[in-house]
Amino acid sequence: MKFGVLQFFSWPGRRVPLPTVYERALDRIRIMDTSGYDAVWLAEHHFSTYSVCPSVHLMGMHAANLTRRLRIGTAVSLAAFYDPTRLAEEVAMLDVLSGGRVNWGAGRGFDRKEFEVFGVTQEDSYPRFRENVEIVLRAWREDRFSYQGQFHQYNDVEVLPKPLQKPHPPVWMASGSPKAIAWSASQGHAILMDPHASHEELAEKYRGYRRGLAEHGHRNDQDTPMARLVAIGKTDAEGREIARAGAAWTVGSYAKGRRAQYADPVGRYVDQVIVHGSPARVIDELQRLEEELPLHYLLAAPLSHGSFLRLTDEVIPALA
Repeated sequence: MKFGVLQFFSWPGRRVPLPTVYERALDRIRIMDTSGYDAVWLAEHHFSTYSVCPSVHLMGMHAANLTRRLRIGTAVSLAAFYDPTRLAEEVAMLDVLSGGRVNWGAGRGFDRKEFEVFGVTQEDSYPRFRENVEIVLRAWREDRFSYQGQFHQYNDVEVLPKPLQKPHPPVWMASGSPKAIAWSASQGHAILMDPHASHEELAEKYRGYRRGLAEHGHRNDQDTPMARLVAIGKTDAEGREIARAGAAWTVGSYAKGRRAQYADPVGRYVDQVIVHGSPARVIDELQRLEEELPLHYLLAAPLSHGSFLRLTDEVIPALA
């Protein structure tokens, strides 16, 4: 099993100065560089204290400067909100300056406030996202390119720099809905799987993705990072309490729409979504998920600093 961290920059209650939030996250990244992790995956969000990281590329450059071997993933670049040529430039420059350590994850986004502020309608967001991804990939693969699309038109453009990795960094599409999964599979893209689905839902989505690849004649051997919220305490009871507190914060600050979908949304997270308990219980649960999902790449989102440390010191050595 491979391990990465889906790194949020949460600011609950604004209880500490925001620089402290960044310092704690960067301390984790330093630890990850020497502790058996494959990558840190930086989460882009806007206009919310759920995660105050509006530029994963700027944060990625800082993380790259603090590390030597850790890969720097975006989870994700919200591609629908960018000029695609600028996006191609920024990610390519990060790849060059990091020594070729970028994993590029792209996503459409789903937060209504982000769409509203950036002037992207829900109706346009899917075709705009897909067009922007196509342009980024062409800008990397081709010396010069021209493009006539629905949203962008370019004539004989040379996008520089080109990525250090050839033909470009490995690419993943964030795919949570059946529609997004079906499109990613139809294009042969690798996917990132979301932290809000239950374990059972995640397994069904993954099966659908593999079926879609086969139906369209594609084969993709890249890892499929599956994001799971993780809460690890000294005891099973402590881990469950960390899970409940994290679920309440998630439902209240970010996954608000899920409150209407479920009678007990916090309980759903605790019982069906979050991997929680003592280190021994979490090891057993991850081994079960490795077989059943199958979970070959854990993209962990620790719900406390103690959870991160126990994952690093006790869980990963037992599973890596």
